[in-house]
Amino acid sequence: MHSTIQNLIDIEDKIKSNLAVLAINKLPKIIGVSKTFKMNQILPLINHGHIDFGENKVQEAIEKWTKVKVNNPNIKLHMIGKLQTNKVKYAVKIFDYIHSVDSEKLAKKISDEQIKINKHIKIFIQVNIGDENQKSGVAINQLKKLVSYCKEINLKILGLMCIPPLDVNSSTYFKKMSLLNKDFNFSELSMGMSSDYMQASENSATFLRIGSSIFGSRS
Repeated sequence: MHSTIQNLIDIEDKIKSNLAVLAINKLPKIIGVSKTFKMNQILPLINHGHIDFGENKVQEAIEKWTKVKVNNPNIKLHMIGKLQTNKVKYAVKIFDYIHSVDSEKLAKKISDEQIKINKHIKIFIQVNIGDENQKSGVAINQLKKLVSYCKEINLKILGLMCIPPLDVNSSTYFKKMSLLNKDFNFSELSMGMSSDYMQASENSATFLRIGSSIFGSRS
């Protein structure tokens, strides 16, 4: 068995047994964050039946996934990086989910472009949960306004997304996100990466964005 498949199975088992102890029965979906990895490293997972993959650059996603998605129409591609408005037109064509909406300007552009090609992208709103200057994401006090705007322009918002500050216990931020998500009555929550996916899954994350723990370290 290919190492990436074994890594994925190990992660799934770990999450499953941990959540069973906590009597949580909804298992999160794992997005295999395949950015910077070549398709020959990704194919074993596709052949294994894994369908959720994450990229953070539009151009790289187009080059890697256009043909593969035609041959595997069940694959769901997630845009998990910062999205520039000038790339939205291309992003909307290749991606099924966008996890990084953090402004009205970006929301409007996505809305306009998806109307043109009659496609409904699934959206997460990125929250700057640690209130960090260098991080993308909408400030908590602006979140309600952005959610209302996205609904007005008929974006399909599934839930919220965050990247907590580095080198801290992520659980505090994940708890906060879980409550925020419930406040808006959203069904999905995108949080947790290789370093903290266990804490995220304990706090109602429904999509985990896991890269290096599946694919190995990036060169």
